[in-house]
Formats: sequence, structure tokens, C-alpha cells
Amino acid sequence: MKRALTKQNLRSILRECGISSSSRALSYTSIRKPNQPCLTQNLRSALVRSSARCLSSGPVTSPADIRSRIPDVEIPDVSFAEFILGRCDEFKDNIAVSDYLTGRKYTYQQIKDFARRVASALHKRGYKKGDVITTSTLNLPEFPILVLAAASLGVIVSPANHMYTAAELSRMLEHNGACAIFTIPQLLPLVKEAISDPNVSGRIKETFTFGHEEEGALFFHTLMEDDGKSFPENVDIDPKKDVLLMPYSSGTTGLPKGVMLSHHNIVANIMQLRDLLRVSPDEKTIALLPFFHIYGLTAVQFGSLYNGAQLVTIPRFEPEMFLKAMHEEKITILHAVPPIVLFLAKHPMVANFDLSNVSYMVSGAAPLSESLTMECQNRLGFPIFQGYGLTETSPVINIDCHPGYPGTIGLLVPNTKAKLVDVDTGEPVKVGELGEYCMDGPQKMLGYLNNQQATDEMIDKDGWLHTGDLGYMREDGMVVIEDRLKELIKYKGYQVPPAELEGLLLTHPAVSDASVIGIPEEGVGELPRAYVVLKPDVTVTPEEISKFVEERVTPSKRLRGGVEFLAEIPKTPSGKILRRVLKAKALQAS
Repeated sequence: MKRALTKQNLRSILRECGISSSSRALSYTSIRKPNQPCLTQNLRSALVRSSARCLSSGPVTSPADIRSRIPDVEIPDVSFAEFILGRCDEFKDNIAVSDYLTGRKYTYQQIKDFARRVASALHKRGYKKGDVITTSTLNLPEFPILVLAAASLGVIVSPANHMYTAAELSRMLEHNGACAIFTIPQLLPLVKEAISDPNVSGRIKETFTFGHEEEGALFFHTLMEDDGKSFPENVDIDPKKDVLLMPYSSGTTGLPKGVMLSHHNIVANIMQLRDLLRVSPDEKTIALLPFFHIYGLTAVQFGSLYNGAQLVTIPRFEPEMFLKAMHEEKITILHAVPPIVLFLAKHPMVANFDLSNVSYMVSGAAPLSESLTMECQNRLGFPIFQGYGLTETSPVINIDCHPGYPGTIGLLVPNTKAKLVDVDTGEPVKVGELGEYCMDGPQKMLGYLNNQQATDEMIDKDGWLHTGDLGYMREDGMVVIEDRLKELIKYKGYQVPPAELEGLLLTHPAVSDASVIGIPEEGVGELPRAYVVLKPDVTVTPEEISKFVEERVTPSKRLRGGVEFLAEIPKTPSGKILRRVLKAKALQAS
């Protein structure tokens, strides 16, 4: 039974967590600076951090055998729908999800009821286990209803980046074999263009829109009005083998690939985070990160709903709207990415809004520097913890917690093991030496859709998943990720595969060769920069090359790092581009 956080029982609660009543948690009660948490919020934050500190006091491990300092947790062997809908019965009348702009909201009981109704309606329309549906939408409170309905049927949800061009969406739909797409009215013209592609049009049998009715699409709300009588009660789902979600990732190299995540993968990762994040039914989490991204899709969305908290959706990051939502909704847990941390640390607008209800913030999807972490913490007064993971790991492998290890990737989550190995020999490295970070655990993907070669390159014969990230272990056992072995560029948490941009550049009539690398930029991760070799006797400007790319890709893939002309792209004798040579020269010149 949960106790109210009052002065009368505070000292006993703190003692249970191993904290002295003279600790810093109590010292907050005497002084409160502007925009610092109030008494109750600081004490709650102290409890969250202190419980994690008790868990994080395990032995230091070696780079050859990194084990979680946190005791293993029990992971239920159930389907995802059973896992989440069962919790809906516990929290019934609590608000599960609401939309900040429109005020639409659903209780946990309504989430369950509507999920069953939508599943029934889809079942009547012929959707069955193994079918794939794609979403292309902004964050909406109906999104978890669709996912849970699909999960109940054994239907696979493959979310698309809503900023995809028609060509990018067509390529994804052709690859994942989706039979339906769910979108919003604003994106319907683009979706129609995408599904008009001859390689796609014959497969997409239905298009649905959230929000309101549109010509040429079915209205999602009509599915919610179904009587629910055709809900299939006995769909045979093997949690460890059947795919639940299929987001797209570029992995270590190449074009985007469908990442097959099982019901068990997602259930496991939610359970692995439970004792580290300590989300309670009293919390409010803002769903700022897009649901097509694995961080927003699982850790934020269903990490909140499993624990009975309220999820508040906003469609996109607009500074004033975001801050108003944080203030008016009294958000207590904030999940963000480094560019938002940078905004909160430096923008003068932030001082005009009360963020004192926030207990803590988690930053993920891209590296967060120690200096930016401390600057933002000092300004706002609540702790910031960094998470680390991949789409291929559902996503979380590590997460920081109190007392905090800024600049590191924090603690390995339970039921997981990791190691750092030499990239050439595969042998374990020593403390302080750079090696590739590898992991194994129940959150590890099943593999890539229709791409066994890429799967085998990512997961070795012994079951270790190679992250493609280079790091080292400190003397205290914490791991620092320092560089990226893989060629993937990360801009504001979005994946930018160089091979995709290079292929596009080669379609320009003036370009004979090209290479793309990421240039480090504080607060955003990396900026894509192109190195281009022009054809003889051709005149073109860097600006024209940039515009050519900009017109054909999503905003995250634009060449914000610039375009430079070279006489030759450095390559190995076998023809592989030496991006490390280009990056070294770029960093030396900066």
C-alpha cells in the first residue's frame, strides 16, 4: 500500500531506502530557488533516486564480463496485449492517456474496451495473425488503442516516420508488406501518393484516418464503435517467437531494415525498467517523443501505461506549446533527447514557466554530454539521467540513476550482460581501453525482416549483439561511449544512413562520386556532411547540391554539415569508403 509523502512519515521512508535524515534530500526543504522543485516533488525525486542508489551498489565488473548490478526481474511469459490489458483492470478509472491540444482523454477501462472493439472490427474485416499494418501519424491518444488491438490479433505494427517523403514511405511499404496504413488527414495526400506506387498499390487494401473522416479513407473512429462481439479470445501467440512491432532502423550500416521485435522483447524491456524508473500511478508523463521512434513507442508510451501513469500527448515539439503543456498539465516525468535538454538549459523562454513538478528527466536516442547535463540540472533543479540502447534492443540496454554518472551510459538493466571487445580480434579489452560494446538479453531483437545477412552481421554465432558503438570502462565500472564504429549518423536522435544519402547524391547529373559523414555538433549529435567528386567540365555549387538533397529527403537527412568538393574519395583497395579518414580530416580542420 502506498503511503502519502508527508513530513510525519518521511524520515521512516528515507531510512527504509538507506538515507540519513540529514541528507541532501532534506536540505532542499529549507531553500527553494525559482524553477526548483517544491518540497513534495524534491522528496519524491529523492526517493526515486535513493531506491536506485540502493540497487546500484553492486560489485564492479570487468570489460570482459559486464553484469547488471541490479537483481534480475521476473519476466512474464505472456502476449503483449495480455500484459498491458491486465494492468488496465487494476487502474480502471484513472486517466491513461490524454491529448493536450484537444482535451480528448481515455481512462484505462476505456483503453481496454476500445482496444477490444477495434480488434473485433479488424477481425471482421479479415485482419489476422501475421498481417502487417503501418502507421504514419503524429502522436495521438488513439495510438495505444490501435497497437493493443493489433497485438490482440497477432497483427504486426510497423510505424513509419511521419516526415518520410512519398518515395521513402513507398520503399518501406514495399519492404514490410503492409496490408493497411493508418494516418491523419494532413498526411493523407502523401500517403495516397506513396501507395500509388505499382510495387505497393496491390498490397494496401485499406487506408484509415485518425481525427476525422476524409474522402478516400476509412475513419478509425468507426472501428471504435464496433460492438466488440468478434473479438478473438484465443489467438495462439508465442510471446518469444511472434513479432509485435517492426520499426525501421539502419542498424550498423546500409538502408533502413525492418527490426522484428517480439511480444517478449517489449514485455521484458518494460519490466527491466520498472525498478529503475519507479513510475507510479500518480505520475504524468509527456509523450513528446514520436511514437514511430522506438524510445517514444515503447519506453515512454507503454512504460507509462504499464505503471498506471497518465500519458499526455502533444503532436510535435514547439517550444511554447511544449512548455505550456509541461506547466499546465503539471508533468512529473520528462523523456527527452539532447536538443531538448539544450533548449531547457539555455533558452530564456524556459524561465517563464513553472516546471517544479518534474521529478526527473531521462535523455536518450543520442549522446548527452556531461557539461550539458550539469548545466541543465543546475538551472532546473531536477536530476537528468541518460539512457542508452538501440531499436534492435527494444530499446534500453543501460540507464543512469542516482547518484548519477554524467557522461556515462549508466547501469546495465537487469537480466542483461555486456562486454567490450577489440574490434579487430574480438578479444575483451582492459579497463580504460576502447572496444565495441556488445550485449545479450531478453530485449534483443529476433532479427531483420528478410535479411539474414544483416542479422548475422549484427548478432554473432554466440548470440552477442554488436552495437557498433565504441566505448571504454572506467575504474568505477561505468561505461563511456566515445565513438561510433558503425557508419550511421544520428541527428537529434534520428537515424541518417550515409549509404542512403550517397546513393541519392550519385543520381545528381553533376556528381561522379560521394561520401557522407557525421560532423559532431553540441546538442544535436551529428550534422550530415557530403564530400562530392564532380564530373569533368561540370559547374555546380555546394548550395545547389544541398538543395537537390533537401527536396528529396526528410528534414533530419538534410546536409546541414555542408557540402565540400574533393578530387577523390578515399577508399580501401576493395573499394570501401574510408569515412574515418574524412572524419579525422574534418575534426582536425575544425
